[in-house]
Amino acid sequence: MPTLYNRIKAFEKLGILFSNNISKNSSNDFNHWPIELNKAIDMAYKYNSWFTEHSVKQALLEWSKQLNYDNLKNWTDQYQITDKSDKKIAIIMAGNLPLVGFHDLLCGLILNFDCIVKLSSDDKILIPFIIEFLDSELPGIKNKVEFTTTTMKDFNGVIATGSNSSFKYFEYYFGGYPNLLRKTRHSIAVLDGNESETDLKNLGNDIFTYFGMGCRSISKLLIPKGYDFDLLFNALFTFKEIINHNKYVNNYDYNKAVYLMSEQKFIENGFVILKEDKKLGSPIGCLFFEYYENSKGLNTYISDIKDSLQCVVSNLNICNSTNFGSSQKPKIDDYADNINTLDFLLKI
Repeated sequence: MPTLYNRIKAFEKLGILFSNNISKNSSNDFNHWPIELNKAIDMAYKYNSWFTEHSVKQALLEWSKQLNYDNLKNWTDQYQITDKSDKKIAIIMAGNLPLVGFHDLLCGLILNFDCIVKLSSDDKILIPFIIEFLDSELPGIKNKVEFTTTTMKDFNGVIATGSNSSFKYFEYYFGGYPNLLRKTRHSIAVLDGNESETDLKNLGNDIFTYFGMGCRSISKLLIPKGYDFDLLFNALFTFKEIINHNKYVNNYDYNKAVYLMSEQKFIENGFVILKEDKKLGSPIGCLFFEYYENSKGLNTYISDIKDSLQCVVSNLNICNSTNFGSSQKPKIDDYADNINTLDFLLKI
């Protein structure tokens, strides 16, 4: 039976494969796998044009930083790891970003669960490729993963990620099992007008990476009254090429037309629309903003909406905030919805 060490080493090799792809290192250590990874990247885009080569490689880059032996060892050393080879975990994955469901599968396999996986139709190429590669490093791991498109049954617990509407479905069908159910979350940035140009360019990465489609994508700004939007627009100009993506520009044009026809106020720079709105989640191609009177009430406001938030980026003294440019770079122990996946699985 593979040990925890064996499993960690297999995932470490996956991280090296990803890193070599990013650096274009033509190492012979992986035989045909670098070619197969490039094929998978091309195929992922053919199935889902949101998954551009740049977007997929961004996901590979971030995972390559996390999948090294020290990170994996330090991560698992925080827990009393027990072998779960006699248990099955059902995993329902989202597909809004490349490899968005991989962390759940990593957690399951690190603990040696049998995993029943329902892939999103939007991300059905990359995860199966990973399993094939892992099986070449740790023979038999492929037998630990069953991909299914039908009703899931005979499992001991479930992890399901989806929207607010699918969350109700998950609660209805999986309420009788140990479950970790996720719904829609959003991320915000809090500005005070004193941010440097570098801060705002980094904020651009938080906004535009993956076309703004992730729960870690900044979808709303909190700004002081009188904020100078020229500061933001000047810094974001470097991201102007995003408008050349066919689906992005279609969303941008559609939302702009809706706002114009309904005579709603907004400002735009040719590739992103800024609109004052109290909602947290903005449509693709748009960024909502809301004014605040003073910084004293910000922590209270953020605490009130914490169950709808994934990330807060700011230079201000905001509880649990992170630096500009870091929202799309989660570490291996940054858990979706702030629910500890490993802890949940160890209790099954």
